[in-house]
Amino acid sequence: MDLAAIDGDGGTSETAPTDQRRYASADFALPQLVEWKSDRKLSVCIPARNEEATVGPIVHTIVAGLTERGGGVPLVDEVIVVDDGSTDATRARAEDAGAQVVSTGPRDTGDRGKGQAMRVAVDAAAGDLIAFVDADVTNFGSHFVSGLFGPLLADASTTLVKGYYERPLHGAPEGGGRVTELVAKPLIELLFPTLAGVIQPLAGETAAPRSVIDKCGLADGYAVELALLIDVAEAFGAGSIAQVDLGVRVHRNRPLSELRPQATDILRTALARAGVNRVC
Repeated sequence: MDLAAIDGDGGTSETAPTDQRRYASADFALPQLVEWKSDRKLSVCIPARNEEATVGPIVHTIVAGLTERGGGVPLVDEVIVVDDGSTDATRARAEDAGAQVVSTGPRDTGDRGKGQAMRVAVDAAAGDLIAFVDADVTNFGSHFVSGLFGPLLADASTTLVKGYYERPLHGAPEGGGRVTELVAKPLIELLFPTLAGVIQPLAGETAAPRSVIDKCGLADGYAVELALLIDVAEAFGAGSIAQVDLGVRVHRNRPLSELRPQATDILRTALARAGVNRVC
């Protein structure tokens, strides 16, 4: 695609936005999810780097509420934390809370990033359905996981589930998700208009069947979420993607100086996926 293909109305000559199916996490009762699960295995994967303060409570919430061994409902079969070169007690906190912990490898390999960590998680997981959640959420609840698995268990035609939520910033009720609002969403509206209805395209809370992940792959770095969204829409159609309202998500907000590399990664990936070969 050439940037000249973008029209003056802020869209492209391609198709209009597609309405993705929307759910709320409360739509899915745990006993019903267990019944729908049948004999399939469900894995929760958590990429983590230096998240000792939050990874333990997140793992404990999942294990205690959603696993048989933890005394909860028998929905989740395994919780895998990928220790992506942490220098703090992330590994110990995750293991103490009941997670299986795997590593991305020595810190000096250079082959690191969120996408790489997610690939390590998939390789280690046994699940037929795989949910990813971020390790820095401070108000995590088990509904994050049950909500993500819900659309996959309820409808076999669902290929990808993206969580969405309110995102407070520094005590204000909104304002979080700066890279999403300033970079990802404008790029999607211009280059991938069928996905313009996706509320949180960069959400770390996402789930998919293993078969979909195997077909589409997981890109390197921070742009893995956007790349997977675009690739799934290309392979299966934007209408096969579902969204689930997870309420409010609170996490550690990074300073602007740390967001520029992430924004660059998103921009590079979006342009590459769109086939843009010159900017003028």
